[in-house]
Amino acid sequence: MAKLYIVPTPIGNLEDMTLRAIRVLGEVDFILAEDTRTSSVLLKHFNIDKPLRSHHKFNEHATVQSVREAIEAGRDVALISDAGTPGISDPGFLLVRTCVEAGIDVETLPGATAAIPALVQSGFPCDRFCFEGFLPQKKGRQKRLTELESESRTIIFYESPFRVVKALEQFAEHFGAERRVAVVREITKKFEQTVRGTLAQAIAHFKAHPPKGEFVIVLAGKDLKERSVESEVESEVENDEE
Repeated sequence: MAKLYIVPTPIGNLEDMTLRAIRVLGEVDFILAEDTRTSSVLLKHFNIDKPLRSHHKFNEHATVQSVREAIEAGRDVALISDAGTPGISDPGFLLVRTCVEAGIDVETLPGATAAIPALVQSGFPCDRFCFEGFLPQKKGRQKRLTELESESRTIIFYESPFRVVKALEQFAEHFGAERRVAVVREITKKFEQTVRGTLAQAIAHFKAHPPKGEFVIVLAGKDLKERSVESEVESEVENDEE
């Protein structure tokens, strides 16, 4: 039976394209792309010549049924986004849900995403975390930030360069200016940079250095300091017992 393939694409560095992703894209009957112009450049780079169809947030409700019908008719389909893993702050969820409900196999390839590398290199706990992606720009934004004030897990946000400073200032209002943060920009790209410190320090940095590129903001959980102290105490107890 034909299936839907969810295929991640590089978020900046083309070397992050997996061999499996190249093979799958070369074998399917057609590829759904968020922006066919952007994806055609990527596919050409890897010598992949397959029909491209547009599939983005403005037309996905109108196209999911035709895609489902194509797969049911025996055509393998791959979904890619402009960068990263489809469905993670990109179109994909609606199509996956439609296929699952229709009993169609969905195979998701592992691959590039900005959230996990940013989380790991933040230096904050990675065992448990909360992914928020892009917060609502207006309605519901303040409510969501208020709800997150008691969140003890590391929190991951996506933000555009035009709103980074404003977002950090809002975070300082809700979480406190001394809350620790790691702001990662242009991950995997030539000018990748991670700015670590308190929210107050990050705000000062990006006011002095206007933000450019794609941003991931990794915020320490509420009780990070308390957990660090507990770990130190546990370590001292273990050493005493030895």
